Amino acid sequence: KCRTGPLDIVFVIDSSRSVRPFEFETMRRFMMDIIGSLDVGPNATRVGVIQYSSQVQNIFSLKTFFTQADMEKAINSIVPLAQGTMTGLAIQYAMNVAFTTQEGARPLHKKIPRIAIIVTDGRPQDRVTEVATQARNAGIEIYAVGIQRADMNSLRAMASPPLEEHVFLVESFELIQQFGKQFQDKLCGVDTCMEQEHGCQHSCISTPGSFYCECNPGYRLNVDGRTCSPVDACADGRHGCQHQCISARGSYSCRCRAGYYLNQDKRSCTMIDYCSFGNHSCQHECVSIPNGHYCRCRSGFTLQPDSRSCRATDLCNGVDHGCEFKCVSTEGSYRCVCPEGQQLQADGKACSKCGAGHVDLVMVIDGSKSVRPQNFELVKQFVNRIVDLLEVSPHGTRVGLVQYSSRVRTEFPLNKYHSADEIKKAVMEVEYMEKGTMTGLALKHMVEHSFSELEGARPLSHSVPRIGLVFTDGRSQDDISEWARRAKESGIIMFAVGVGKAVEEELRAIASEPVEQHFSYSADFTTMTHLVENFKLNICPEEGKGETEIRSPCECEALVQFQTNTVAILQSLTEKNILWAHLLAQMTARLEDLEKQIANKK
Repeated sequence: KCRTGPLDIVFVIDSSRSVRPFEFETMRRFMMDIIGSLDVGPNATRVGVIQYSSQVQNIFSLKTFFTQADMEKAINSIVPLAQGTMTGLAIQYAMNVAFTTQEGARPLHKKIPRIAIIVTDGRPQDRVTEVATQARNAGIEIYAVGIQRADMNSLRAMASPPLEEHVFLVESFELIQQFGKQFQDKLCGVDTCMEQEHGCQHSCISTPGSFYCECNPGYRLNVDGRTCSPVDACADGRHGCQHQCISARGSYSCRCRAGYYLNQDKRSCTMIDYCSFGNHSCQHECVSIPNGHYCRCRSGFTLQPDSRSCRATDLCNGVDHGCEFKCVSTEGSYRCVCPEGQQLQADGKACSKCGAGHVDLVMVIDGSKSVRPQNFELVKQFVNRIVDLLEVSPHGTRVGLVQYSSRVRTEFPLNKYHSADEIKKAVMEVEYMEKGTMTGLALKHMVEHSFSELEGARPLSHSVPRIGLVFTDGRSQDDISEWARRAKESGIIMFAVGVGKAVEEELRAIASEPVEQHFSYSADFTTMTHLVENFKLNICPEEGKGETEIRSPCECEALVQFQTNTVAILQSLTEKNILWAHLLAQMTARLEDLEKQIANKK
């Protein structure tokens, strides 16, 4: 057997009329002898056969048969064409058709020799020099075998160099079989992989006069032509794996991340539904996640510490409900209610406003470092909730705002804004001061400046109540007692609102009497809603509570006193003189009329 490695061999056989039938039989035997010496197979040597005369006929291509028996059967069934001798046409067909990858030739980069064995007995009837050159340049090694009457010049024009190794002239058809044995040795040559140090990492493939290296499946040949590297089948990005591509010797497989399983398409992944196992014990809902699950409660419920059971949520303490007076939790929801005598407004949150009577209100808010920026925003919202209670106008309620820390700053005086919207906008634009807590200094500023007529306070003669509201979250760094006392002595009704670490003793010192009605406290900034209602009940005259209610001097007590005095005078007149009887009767009638008026007023 020829052990030089795989070859792609195409026999180009002359079957013109000059080749007699018994001569053609010797050509059949020549081909079969050569094939018999080869190691044929899809990964070894491949063989094809074409015959030509005035035309070219493909007997079988390189991809047709891979056993000697099939090839011999096909060769024995050849019927000679018995026409002209168009050798150039046959070479053209071998180059353009027989040695293409579509017909079974291995790609050129595999370096498998492509060999054409032309067997002819005469002179070509067409030109062969140019087409043979093209074929050789295309990588085809041509052996030219002439029998009997063949033209030596034509053989030399067709064959590959060196000519002494590729041109053969056999004197007769009878000698061709003997020549075949010699040609086998020439074709197979020496096993170069055995004769020299090839350096191939995996496999050495011998070719006539040379060799090449080949890598095992799953590896590729490096640029040095000898060593091999594993083929990363994932690197080209065409694997289609949704999660991970795992390369393995020229192939690949897809793998999913933890918590997912591979689908039947072997590429996409689906998350494992742990809830479907039926052992989650969730009271309401089970939610699957990669590597596990968690329990979730329906809206209006809170997950309990056991991470499975649920309980109805007190939404009044968990959300910004916006209720003006009071929030009442219900299962999964809440509703707003108003105090007796007031109606809930169309927004479902606000109650009827404090519209009767007007005040001058100055709010003094703590902007110290302990408040912190996020809580200061809640303080501003608290201020605006109070503003929402009032009927703000130049002739109605006026509002001023003061912020303090280590110093005091008037954010806007009583005469700056004339509508609730303007005030609320200005409040939200107030910048946080930070630093210390000088509450005493802030009270001094309020008394001396904020309630001055220059800053918009109405004269005391107008009997418009002056209300000061101090908001703080901690102990003052200066004394508050003197200016808290002066504020109340000057007629300012003082309210004290404390949050968090506010000191109760200081709050009570600031608040007006009765202290319980003018002092409020909340544990933290997020639960200050009830303080707004406390403040409303104490400043709104129509609520009938607080110190700002202005009573008319001409009410019940004055009328009773008038009645007593009149009766005393009438009794004195009766004792002095009966003559006054007529006058007494008139006075009595007037007294009865007065009593009716008193009754009507009651």
